[in-house]
This record gives sequence, C-alpha cells and structure tokens, in this order.
Amino acid sequence: MTPPPPGCAALGAPRTRVPGPLAWSRLSLRRLLLLLLPLWTAAASQGHPRSAPRISTVWRGHARQDHIDFGPAEPHTVLFHEPGSSSVWVGGRSKLYLFDFPKGKNASVHMVNINSTKGSCRDKRDCENYITLLEKQGEGLLVCGTNARRPSCWILVNDTVMLLGERKGYAPFSPDENSLVLFDGDEVYSTIRKQEYNGKIPRFRRIKGEIELYTSDTVMQNPQFIKATIVHQDHAYDDKIYYFFREDNPDKNPEAPLNVSRVAQLCKGDQGGESSLSVSKWNTFLKAMLVCSDAATNKNFNRLQDVFLLPDPNGQWRDTRVYGVFSNPWNYSAVCVYSLGDIDKVFRTSSLKGYHAGLPNPRPGKCLPDRQPIPTETFQVADSHPEVVQRVEPMGPLKTPLFHSKYHYQKVVVHRMHASNGETFHVLYLTTDKGTIHKVVESGDREHSLVFNILEIQPFHRAAAIQAMLLDADRRKLYVSSQWEVSQVPLDLCEVYNGGCHGCLMARDPYCGWYQDRCVSIYSSQGPVLQSINPTEPHRECPNPKPEEAPLQKVSLAQNSRYYLSCPMESRHATYSWRHEKNVEQSCEPGHQSPNCILFIENLTDLQYGHYYCEAQEGSYLREAQHWELLREDGAMASHLLGHACTLAASLWLGVMPTLAFGLLVH
Repeated sequence: MTPPPPGCAALGAPRTRVPGPLAWSRLSLRRLLLLLLPLWTAAASQGHPRSAPRISTVWRGHARQDHIDFGPAEPHTVLFHEPGSSSVWVGGRSKLYLFDFPKGKNASVHMVNINSTKGSCRDKRDCENYITLLEKQGEGLLVCGTNARRPSCWILVNDTVMLLGERKGYAPFSPDENSLVLFDGDEVYSTIRKQEYNGKIPRFRRIKGEIELYTSDTVMQNPQFIKATIVHQDHAYDDKIYYFFREDNPDKNPEAPLNVSRVAQLCKGDQGGESSLSVSKWNTFLKAMLVCSDAATNKNFNRLQDVFLLPDPNGQWRDTRVYGVFSNPWNYSAVCVYSLGDIDKVFRTSSLKGYHAGLPNPRPGKCLPDRQPIPTETFQVADSHPEVVQRVEPMGPLKTPLFHSKYHYQKVVVHRMHASNGETFHVLYLTTDKGTIHKVVESGDREHSLVFNILEIQPFHRAAAIQAMLLDADRRKLYVSSQWEVSQVPLDLCEVYNGGCHGCLMARDPYCGWYQDRCVSIYSSQGPVLQSINPTEPHRECPNPKPEEAPLQKVSLAQNSRYYLSCPMESRHATYSWRHEKNVEQSCEPGHQSPNCILFIENLTDLQYGHYYCEAQEGSYLREAQHWELLREDGAMASHLLGHACTLAASLWLGVMPTLAFGLLVH
C-alpha cells in the first residue's frame, strides 16, 4: 500500500519501521477540509448501496487476445456480429474494420476504406463518411453511411467494395441524428428523413416493400426512436411491427415530465387506406404509454433509454420479455420488464384516449386478412385519436420496476442461462455513463423475481464511454466499443472472485462455481462444480465452515504519533469494521464512498498498541479481511527513516483523503 505524505504513516506492508510524530503540512486542517468538500460531495452523490454492484473489476483480458485499438479515435461506431462467429464488423469514419477474436489465439484486425464520394465540401466534417448501418445481405455485407451528407450504400463481398449509390432512408445526413432501420426479408423500415432540409417531422416509414407508407405527422410529437421489432403472430395477416420511442409530453403542466415513453403498433400487412388522405399512410398505427414507476417510493421513470427483447425459449411470442431501461430527470435509472402478450392485449382491448363515441368496425389497429384496405372511417378515428387509454404496465403482481438505481444506465442486453442444477437465470448487462458495465442477475419465476447486482466491469484498457454493445449468446461473449478500442468480454468472468470457496459462492454468479480449489466457469470445468443458489447464505455450502483467516502483518510505531489503518472494501454489500482487541473502533457501512475503510489513530498511546482486525460482515458471512499488530518503536529511528518515507508515492493517500478528512472533522 502506498503511504500518505509525510506526517502520517500508512499500514500496508510487512513489519516496517516508521518515524514518530511529525508536523502536519502548513495547510491547516480547516483549509484541507474545504478543499476536499467538493470531492466528498461528488462521491456522496453516487448510488444507493443496495443497488450498487457488489464487486468491481477491470477486464484486462488475455494478452493481445481480447482488446484491439482503432489507432485514431473513432467518434461514432456501429457493430455487426453474426452469432457464433469469432469476428465482429465495426463501422467507423470512412473505414470498415473486421476484428477477429479466435479462441486461444491473438486477435487481428482487417481494414477496408470506404471514403466519401463527394469531391469538395465546405466543412471538413461534412466531407466524412460516417458508417451508420451494417447488415447482412446475401453473401455480402450492406454498408451505409452519411457520405458527406449524401447518404449512400455499398456492398462488400470478399473484400471487394461496390458502390450502390444514394440510398435515402438507409443512413442519416449526420451521425448525430436519431435513426432506426429495420430489415425483414425484402422489406425495409426506417425513421430517417429523406430530405435534409424538408420533411423535418420524424416519421416511421416502409421504404422498401410492396407499398411505401409513412406515419401521419400528427401522431407523434418530436419522437426519439429506440428500438423496432417484427413479431410473427398466430396468423400471418396479424403479424405486427412494434417500435419503442419517447416523445414530448402533450401535458404541459409544469409538474408533468417533459417526456413520455411509448410503444407503437403497426400491422405488417398494412396496405394503406382507401381515400387520398390515407392511401400512403399507415392505417393501423396506435400508441400506448409505457409505465415504469414505483408507487411505494413515489419514483417515476419517464425517459426510455434502451430496449432489449428476450424471446421465449418455447417459441411463444406472447411470452417474449421486453426489458426497458428508463431514467428520470436526475439520471437515476430503472429497469422495467413487459411481455409482448400484455402489449398486444392493450392494443386489442383498450378504448382510445379522448374518443367517447362507439368505435367503428373494424376497430382501429385491427389487422385485416386478405390484404383488405382499412375503411376510411376507421383510419380517421385512429388518426385523430392515436393513443389508447390503457397503459402498458410491468410484469408481476406489483407492476413495479425489476429494480431501480442511482446509476445512469444507457444500454442493456440480457442473456438467458442455466446454472449447473438446471435453474434458469436472466443476466442483465447494463452500460453506465461512466463507461462501465453492471452485471445484474435476475432469478426466480415471473411473479417473484430476485435481483442481485453482482459485478461492475471496466471493459477497456483506456477508460472511455461505451458507444455500442452486442451480445453473442452462443459464444457467451460481449462485444463492446469505445472511440479507442473494441473489447471482447466473456460472460463467465470467474477469476475476479477472491476469497476461496466462500468468496466464489458469495459472488452469486450463476456462471461460476467451486471446483478443485478454484473459482471456475461451469462451462469449462472438467467435473461437477459446487454452486449455491441460496441467495442469502451461499457460503454455507462450502466444505470448510469458516473462511481463511487473514495473514498477520506487523508494524513498529513510535508513541504519540498519528497513523491510519486502511482496509480495502472489496464487497460494496458488506459492513467493514476495525476491531481492536474486543472493541469496534470504526465501522464502514455498505455505500461507504471510499474504496477503503480507514481507522485513524490521532495519538498512539500505550492502550492503542496490540492487534487490530478488519472484519467484513455480509449477512451471516463474516470474513477477516486484515490482521495487524502494532508494536512499540524506539523513537531513535525516526529521523533516519523520514527521508525514505517521504520518497514514496502518494496516489493511495489522495484516494483516502476524503474519508480521512471527514473522520477528522467528526472527531
């Protein structure tokens, strides 16, 4: 451990001699606390202890196997990956990268230049070709980009790039524009405007298919599109397009939220209407509000950030789970889970908001067989009253979020997996605005889910915001990109859990178990692994009932000096306590803002020598994290050792100063 600056001694090395009492810096304690107050305040604004990840780790990967740098920064990236493949395509600025991560071998990168076809432009940024869309097309890869504000597409086949020309609706004019493109066979749907300076009202269009359709300009208010999907239902004519978006709240009450989150439905077989006003428009559009709120705490989350659809393993479309990440004005987050069956029922049965007459037949939103056009009356009612009264609520008896947190989540993917005993878990991977990934385990049945935030992962060598994330459930990998690099992160990161069998099982990671004195992946183990599904006392499954004791470390100290003992808080869910003999001298609860639990000894007297134990209590699990013995030191060595102590780095000291200063203030 790195000692503090001269004046205090840190205890973090085997038996060491340190000087006696030294003068504090010329900076007074009062001024020191004033300087540290902003740091303390910033730290205190971080998450609630119960929603915090239990363990944090930096994913270093295997040397040259799991990380590849771009070289020059890529301000915008888009990923394409085929499940089961070891490679991932990345679209950047006038470049297409192919990153390959073969198992057990060094990763490699192949680059293809796809430059702008525009000869001259006024602004250098306008000259760039930002790749925004990658999609498999036959034996090739469809590549679309901004092309110097002249959106165009190319086809890549066997390293040969062929220009397809301008393709309006396939790529935006600027990479910063909100855009969504959905492919289904030969049909293409898009939210991208076709003209740069006209048609500024966003629409959802069918841009390739039998009939080109678009949504009416009045049915959405400044929408920001999040996700679109096609759901094949029991009858082909009833197939639906669902898309998720947020829009400006029509309620202008000052206390009302600025945004509302929505899901919209369209019939995939919509043929337009009979009249001149409806012939080119979607005639089956309806929208419903997505509710994500906790009545018990009066917390509402109105701003949809991302959506992930997890299909039912038995192929029942109604049981597809829709995971939505929401935020509120303070950037706190919640995850709500819906079912496609509930969404479908809301659209089929609800009345229309603001419409009080009898509904026409067929009712608005109903899909008609045999390619029948929607009657004009039905279209007019739906077009003037597009929102249904009934709201879409989360699954479960309480209709509440799966969990909510003070972290700001931005993207989510979900992996359905089976533990060694066959129990099913849903594991959520959520990106934060700090460039990390939280691994959250959801267990239990549909009605009674248990949620545990087990791990925070820093996926990059160079800390940066996460631009894109893909899940490969077949290879059990995450592919994550920043402006600097692409990382391959395994889902079964078992080597990060320390503390022997007890530490392995306390992690509650369904991918991991104890086998032959190691915490190993259940997929790579050569024999049956020890796993505990007990959410409260998993450590009791270990053969040894007690965890190992911490090794004794000794330090010689001069009397009447100021010193501190520092204990790293590995688990954010545990209470750490410093015990001297039988007395608890310092306690650090879950949510403690420093990474270490500090015991500050302001004036070392005869009674304060002896044994000090740092103990971590997590439910019924008690672990001895550190054991120190403070011995008396002859003051004659002080001046001799002072110079040596002053030369050591102060990085850790800067980390513990907020906590230490707060302790002094309280003292």
